[in-house]
Amino acid sequence: MLEITRDGAVATLSINRPEVRNAMSLGLAHRIAEVTADLDRDPEVKAIILCGKEHGFCAGSDLKELATFNLDQISAAEREKAAVARSFCFMDTPVIAAVDGFTMGGGMVFTVSCDVVFTAKNARWHLPEVALGWNPGWGVQAFLARCGPYVTRHVCWGVDPFDGEEAVRLGLADFLAEGSAADAAHDYATKLAALPEHAVAATKRLCAPAAGENSQVLDLMANQMFHESCKHEVAKASYARFGVKI
Repeated sequence: MLEITRDGAVATLSINRPEVRNAMSLGLAHRIAEVTADLDRDPEVKAIILCGKEHGFCAGSDLKELATFNLDQISAAEREKAAVARSFCFMDTPVIAAVDGFTMGGGMVFTVSCDVVFTAKNARWHLPEVALGWNPGWGVQAFLARCGPYVTRHVCWGVDPFDGEEAVRLGLADFLAEGSAADAAHDYATKLAALPEHAVAATKRLCAPAAGENSQVLDLMANQMFHESCKHEVAKASYARFGVKI
């Protein structure tokens, strides 16, 4: 479910679950955590790219898995995914996201939690949580660090999906790729990997407090609000459509 390739000092992690539109299961989140931690300790790896194969980056939580969970288990799973996304900010190795096709829900939160984000022009970005009856359960600090509270609120409401060009304008993505975001990200990662490793890591550490400040506290608050929101009748009806009983 996670394809790992190496090209010199650049490691690419490709989410490979096309049967569920690269949805994020708890097992996949654990695998990403394990692999990125190992790569961060590998002296031969200078940059990590996170992307999706075939259909897009990630469609959010794995609904088939959620159908086997109760509400407490869903909330616990969201807390674990939050910890994985938070870890990117505090690694020495830069983590670069490449969005081709789409990034949605929790997948979008993983995207913006990366250090650098590339997006294809026609990629679809969307957070559907509020329309379904609950708030985003984690990752708000990453949005706040990238685009401030007002844009974060607008994006998290998810009134309309938007494309890669708008994602760059809002500050959610850093670079707009005319073609493949994965190819553009690889070119950038190769150049970044050629820079002095100690200076790249030191610069990342300098920015980490501002990017990740209060992230754990905000994730805890968001998770508690998510748990309460999911008890509302609108949320229960949304989950029922996906075969999830709350």
